[in-house]
Amino acid sequence: MTPPSSNRSGLGFAVLAYGLWGVVPLYWKQLGHVAPLEILAHRVVGGLVVGLALLAWRGGLASAWKLLRASESRRVLVASTALIAANWGLFIWAVVRGRLAEASLGYFVNPLCNALLGRVVLGERMSRGQAGAVLISAVGVAWLAATGEHLPWLALALATTFSTYGLLRKRAPAGAVEGFTLEAVLVAPLAVGYLAMRTPPFGVVLTSDATTRALLLGAGVVTAVPLLSFAAAARRLSYTALGMVQFLSPTLQLACAVLLFGEPFSLRFAIAFAAIATGAAIFALDAVLRETRRATTVGSTS
Repeated sequence: MTPPSSNRSGLGFAVLAYGLWGVVPLYWKQLGHVAPLEILAHRVVGGLVVGLALLAWRGGLASAWKLLRASESRRVLVASTALIAANWGLFIWAVVRGRLAEASLGYFVNPLCNALLGRVVLGERMSRGQAGAVLISAVGVAWLAATGEHLPWLALALATTFSTYGLLRKRAPAGAVEGFTLEAVLVAPLAVGYLAMRTPPFGVVLTSDATTRALLLGAGVVTAVPLLSFAAAARRLSYTALGMVQFLSPTLQLACAVLLFGEPFSLRFAIAFAAIATGAAIFALDAVLRETRRATTVGSTS
């Protein structure tokens, strides 16, 4: 049984991680005058610097290099790198282009995508509650598609890239810091090459005001801190408890979009959001009930 003190600290780390992911749009919004790909490139390069420094401090450079040299783990990491880079780029683009509200729906859908992938790829069984939650959320997505001019591709792309990324990372024998750093290593040549070809070279970081320069240079820290907090929470909390807290992130993102950025929240969007959020809530409640029953069963047989 996990000690209460560990649960409390784990909850604190989880709230910190998902809270930061929820308000990070405020950071990217300040860079709205910079090309999204340029922001992404600085995020990768900055993340690489932070990751290498953390690995060196922890004495993990040798083990990370060994993972990168192993063909099986390298193939998984190349695929996960492509997915997380696409996810980061899409999210930054959504914030800069005023589509954060739609992007937030992707992270409400994300745990449901995890359940679907677990069923299809890993052969995990879904409970009736989980199946019902997925169906209700699918109705919300279908409503958006039927009443709009196009599929809600942004929300779906963010949900599928992040859930597939999580599935691949489960198969890669790399810790949070190692995986984050190796992914940055793999995509850094593209990021540096892109920045070098900008006009002027390396983009606005050399020609802009001090605030913009500081924000671009700090992108790596903004990326690393919630990731490390999440890793600390995952070691201390059950998967169910962690899943409950994760809805803090898209809730804060949606609040930022509507209340701070003035993005529209139409009736059409509100109906879809209600269906998707209801599905997510049922999914979380089902997970809590199943975890409670499991704990009760274990306690009664011990």
